[in-house]
Amino acid sequence: MSDLLSRARAYEAEHLPAVPSALLPCFHVTAGVGWLNDPNGFSLYRGEYHLFFQYYPYDVHWSDMHWGHVKTRDFIRWEHLPCAMAPDRDYDRKGCFSGSATVLADGRHLLMYTGVSQTDEGERQTQCLAFGDGLDYEKYAGNPVIGAEQLPPGGSPVHFRDPKIWQTDDGFCAVAGNLCADGNGAVLLFKSPDALHWQLAGKVASSDNRFGRMWECPDLFKLDGSDVLLVSPQEVKGDDFSFLYGNTTLCLIGKLGPDNALTRETEQTIDYGLDFYAPQTLLTDDGRRVMIAWMQYWNSVEVRPVQTLPFFGQMTLPRELRVRNGRLIQTPVRELEGYRGAHTAYSGVAVGERTELSGVSGRCIDMTVRVRPRDGASLKRFTVNVAEGEGYVTAVHFTPANSTVLVDRSKSGFPADVMNRKAFPVGNGEAISLRIILDRYSMELFVNDGEQAASFALYAPASADQISFSAVGAAEADVEHYQLEFT
Repeated sequence: MSDLLSRARAYEAEHLPAVPSALLPCFHVTAGVGWLNDPNGFSLYRGEYHLFFQYYPYDVHWSDMHWGHVKTRDFIRWEHLPCAMAPDRDYDRKGCFSGSATVLADGRHLLMYTGVSQTDEGERQTQCLAFGDGLDYEKYAGNPVIGAEQLPPGGSPVHFRDPKIWQTDDGFCAVAGNLCADGNGAVLLFKSPDALHWQLAGKVASSDNRFGRMWECPDLFKLDGSDVLLVSPQEVKGDDFSFLYGNTTLCLIGKLGPDNALTRETEQTIDYGLDFYAPQTLLTDDGRRVMIAWMQYWNSVEVRPVQTLPFFGQMTLPRELRVRNGRLIQTPVRELEGYRGAHTAYSGVAVGERTELSGVSGRCIDMTVRVRPRDGASLKRFTVNVAEGEGYVTAVHFTPANSTVLVDRSKSGFPADVMNRKAFPVGNGEAISLRIILDRYSMELFVNDGEQAASFALYAPASADQISFSAVGAAEADVEHYQLEFT
């Protein structure tokens, strides 16, 4: 074990036990100490789900990237494990960037990641391997295994990262992001018989001067008869409605051809909120495709309250994915239902200027609100206010006339008004279903049983735990509310 890795593990051993559980999210992954960003190596290994992440243990700001490590059996309760990798080789001295994992036939856990180095020609990004047992990992002596020589002509060796590996009947495949000579981002496919020797097998898709430049964190898989590509583009112009400006996410659904290029049938953003990036998926032992992502927006990482917590950054709640009518559908993992406690339900509530319901409050909840016009009357707007009190509130507005939801978190504890309001389209009609998952530092919204999802970091204090409803026009609502319990 290198000195850098030993130092990181010793730091964790000293500082993690000192973090009170009351400061941590109840069920969302954080590093506990230091900085966290992209999920990495999301995989099933020896009956447990392992998640690694981009990590700097010593500060709450991005720096030399390590790989942090947690595991779970149910996607809800997570156990911290020692730091898995540190930037301690010449080929990754500037960072162990994002990657993925699979399990070899001999039982070893294989990590594939991007090593960043500084050469005489400048910075270089290459793809590297590490082998382990679920706790300790050793970097492959033959690293890197994919370098500039395997790129297509004009492919940038400076922007070549984030491999996602999986196994096939005759070996291994991996996709990685690359910046092409024409300035477009692309997802490249590589193949190998043994995970050690790789060849370029084609270009799956590119930005085509429409979706930004460099494409990060690709993930390619089959789902419900379609080929699905998830990617996180940079420098997107955005549209103020679906795709964020700057760093955003994109889902392409279609069919892979004989040349391994994806024929696109639909394009959509993955998450309509303000805090969602770099998603990664795995296949569960019961056949579900489950996705997790970094619940943060790069453009707002420095726009936060004065840091009083020992960590920064959190993951989304893992989500089950489906394809329905050519669109990606997302719902919280079903395991969350096992943590439902006190239950309160109301049916046909007439909602006026302000409605509060007994038993409906809290900051660690799972609540579904189904809304419709009352008695055929006109409904102009319906609002759910959460994390409310002491001047704080996060509002979810539904406007039937233009079929939109607008989330306003401008009073959720941010010290500045930057990207705190986000509107997005929802299905036509005057009725809507809103499932709201709250944790101490977040809200995740699932509209119409997962047709849209939207993620938001919140900084209101835990004492801001009121929930209220209001309507412009005549509305009635069914409310099903669960406290989530983790004692």
